[in-house]
Order: sequence, then structure tokens, then C-alpha cells
Amino acid sequence: MSERHIVAGSGGFVRPDGYHSQIGPILRYALNLTGKEHPKFSYIGTATGDNLTHVSSFYNACSSESVIASHLQLFPLPNHLDVGAYLLDQDIIWVGGGSVANLLAVWRTHELDVILRMAWEKGIVLTGQSAGAICWSIGGTTDSFGVDLQPLTNGLGLLPSSCGVHFDSEAQRRPLFKKLIHDGVLPNGYATDDGVNIHYINDEFYSAVADREGKYAYKIYKDEVGEVVEDEIRPTLLMA
Repeated sequence: MSERHIVAGSGGFVRPDGYHSQIGPILRYALNLTGKEHPKFSYIGTATGDNLTHVSSFYNACSSESVIASHLQLFPLPNHLDVGAYLLDQDIIWVGGGSVANLLAVWRTHELDVILRMAWEKGIVLTGQSAGAICWSIGGTTDSFGVDLQPLTNGLGLLPSSCGVHFDSEAQRRPLFKKLIHDGVLPNGYATDDGVNIHYINDEFYSAVADREGKYAYKIYKDEVGEVVEDEIRPTLLMA
């Protein structure tokens, strides 16, 4: 079995002018893991219903890069005759943010839960931000059901841990994530501030990386006396 990589959290693309996306340092880090000079780079935007603006933004970001860019859409129907063959031919797959609950439901309908596990086991690098990070884990917190965050516990489970995102920018995230771990709803896990992703090798934490200063990752777990502990992890700051 090939070494398996997931780079996921609360960062990835950057929008320097507030609108036009660019491939940021975190995605460059993930692209380098492919070992390819011109990696096949696929975007999956299921979490926003394959929003065409996001698809266009992906291609614009890739237009000046040494990548072979393509995307998978599932609305209103798949844009590839054989979705499995398409995904298993990629070098790296990026999953955008949005509704992780809807993403998982649609993926399972199209058997992407099985296909993406095969891709991971094959050594295709899996990446994502927000919903595109939570999906690889056991679960996390989500606004898929409304403005009040709710637990999500039916992730793909490629990673045996839970995933917390937007820890420094959304006030409900940290307390609910820690409560769910305390109550046993979620297993121990890792969380990230905006601009930070975690690199997992196989299914274990390897490192944290950031595209800006003053941001952190966190290991959050219940200790032997049942208290939830938050260990701050200083990420490696990547250069643009």
C-alpha cells in the first residue's frame, strides 16, 4: 500500500483581493506531496452544490500553475461517464467548503465514499478546507443544519479522529467541539485556526502548516480523569 496523505483544515486557497482565489502555500505544500511536475489536480465542489462561481475560481487559480486542472460535479448529473475512473486517475483532490452533511449524503449516493477511500489507499493526495476537511474524519461541528452548530458524526472515517475547523473565527466552534469530545459524541481530535491545515500520513498526525503568522492547530482529547485538554500546536509557517 502506498503512503497515504491528507492535508486538511481551515486553509488552502487564498483570496488576496477578497474575490479572486490563488493557490496558496498550503496547497503548494500538498501539491508537492504528489511528486509530480505537472500533477493532475481535481476540485470537488459538492458542498456548495457545484456552484459555478467556485468552479470558475478554481480554474482561474490554476491557470498560471503547472497543474492539469479538472473538476467533478454531481449536480444536476455527473460530468464524467465513469466517476471512479476519473478520480482514481488524479494525483491530488481538493474538496471545497460548504455543507458537509449534504456533501456526505450526495457522495454516498454516488459511492464516492468507496471511491475516495480507494483513491487514498492508492496514494492520491486528499486535501480540503472546512467541510472538505471534516469529511475525511469521524466527524466534527457543522452549520449544515442552521446557524446554531450541530454535531456531525458520520464522516468517511479515513482518519480515526475528529476534526474542528475555524477555531479562531467562529465563536461556537471551540466550546461545542470540546463538549462533544467530553460527552463521547466525538473521539479525540485535532482543530485548526483559519489559515492552518494538518498533514496526516496514513491515518496519523504528522505536522501542522500555516499560511500566515499567529495561527495554531490544537490537539484536543479527554485525559485519564475525564477532563478535556487542549494542547496548542505551533504550525510550520509556509512561505508564499
